Amino acid sequence: MNQFELTEKLRLDKWLWAARFFKTRSLAAQAVEGGKVKLNGQRVKPAKELHVGDALDIHIGDYTWQVTVRVLSARRGPAEVAKKCYEETEKSQARRLAQVATRRVENEPATELHGRPTKRDRRMMKRFTGGG
Repeated sequence: MNQFELTEKLRLDKWLWAARFFKTRSLAAQAVEGGKVKLNGQRVKPAKELHVGDALDIHIGDYTWQVTVRVLSARRGPAEVAKKCYEETEKSQARRLAQVATRRVENEPATELHGRPTKRDRRMMKRFTGGG
């Protein structure tokens, strides 16, 4: 990790961006403001200082990560290095992997809820009817 700036304290939104939870810092800041990210069980502002050992609960879509901060890096790098910035709890990882497995098995949500065809369905219907 010698290629990254390591600090003692860092803004929460900047760390979330550097750890690759969000594509941009503004998305990270919006998530923190919206209560999707909790620091040590409490809602905080994006500029809150983060320290090594802090616990984060991160909600993105249907998925939840419970992580402990291991390294404070202010620079965004490859995913392999970003994973070293935090340690996910085993319970969180197991729950998230189970969600991924069930999503693969279940039907497309658009088909279930609204009866609307998905993009894949539309392509298959076009092929079947000979439309081009």
